[in-house]
Amino acid sequence: MSHRPLDDVRVLAIEQMQALPYATQMLARLGATVVKVEPPGRGESGRQALPAVEDPEGRLIGATFLRNNFNKRSIAVDLKNPDGRELVLRLAPRFDVVAQNFKAGTIDRLGLGYDDVKQVHPTVVYLSVSGFGTTNPTRYSSWPAYAPVAEAMAGLYTYLGEPDTPPAVSPMGTLGDTGSALFSVVGVLAALRHRDHTGEGQHVDVAMLDAMVAMADAGVNYWSLGLKQGAKAPLINHSFRASDGWFIIQCGRMHQWEFLCRTVGHPEWLDDPRLPDPPSWYEHIDDVLRPAIERWAADKTRFEAARALAEAGVASGMVNRAEDVLEDEHVRAHDMIVSTPRPRGDGEPILAVGNPVKLSKVDDRPDTRFPWVGEHTDEVLRDELGVTGGELEKLRAAGAIE
Repeated sequence: MSHRPLDDVRVLAIEQMQALPYATQMLARLGATVVKVEPPGRGESGRQALPAVEDPEGRLIGATFLRNNFNKRSIAVDLKNPDGRELVLRLAPRFDVVAQNFKAGTIDRLGLGYDDVKQVHPTVVYLSVSGFGTTNPTRYSSWPAYAPVAEAMAGLYTYLGEPDTPPAVSPMGTLGDTGSALFSVVGVLAALRHRDHTGEGQHVDVAMLDAMVAMADAGVNYWSLGLKQGAKAPLINHSFRASDGWFIIQCGRMHQWEFLCRTVGHPEWLDDPRLPDPPSWYEHIDDVLRPAIERWAADKTRFEAARALAEAGVASGMVNRAEDVLEDEHVRAHDMIVSTPRPRGDGEPILAVGNPVKLSKVDDRPDTRFPWVGEHTDEVLRDELGVTGGELEKLRAAGAIE
């Protein structure tokens, strides 16, 4: 088995829900050792998300937790208990990265903020992920945030909406979480590289709102160039109906326009004075282009229509449903669907997405299942800190661990 690029990186993650757990799962898939710190009892809040299944003890494991915690170990530590806090500070120097995603200010009140950890681990790479950041306070700093809050405030919900129409919330799943997680991974890798060169640790701070403003880069840019709310870029970037659903076409170049016209059987459009350039194509989508393209596609499936256009040199693809994605030949070939048995062994396996990063010199490894609450508490404390059985019992009796 080949060496993975992060095999020597160790991450202690005080995490919940998705924005940070997705990031640490990505680091784990690249080889990092990830130890997850959860509160005793029901564990972190992602375990209570719905829909859910039950673990072997009958406790709920929510969908948010199920898809974001492969390849990790879990320790159950009460951070509000002085002994629990002290355990985390003793563990911190054993790890390259300490990460947390509480609302700004919460982790500092627990005595586990960057300054606290830096005192015991000066070269730590400390990652904070929150709705609005922790190092440059604004009027939003104290607000709680989930993915749709950051998405909405970054303008994603009004980009194509109408002023008087209620925006559709969460139209892209959890982009606010996964997008923030990817920027977090970039920040951690950059900070580790910096530490390799300088010997210095630092605080990596990712605000979900910042991440979504970056993800929605076209919105601000287009607005500055005159495209206001609800206006699309002046080119063909639309969906069209086929016999079994919808497919999309993006066409904004003259050579692509020629390919499109000839493929759908309308070469005369090339000399049509109404259609000389992309803005004119956009203007005549509904009265000229859509009726003709949909007549051409009426006896074709979404795949057949998209394939014909793609093979002609026009960017096109199917508008897929979740079940289509699961069965897609490309998705399967690229190992983008992973499955794990249900915790109690009943019913169909749980499905989640795989790792989109393919490295030519690194072998893929199967994911290990998500952990039960505190499953590795004793193991980690014994191995990392040399805590004895008697000490573990005292900590457990004091409510510091589970």
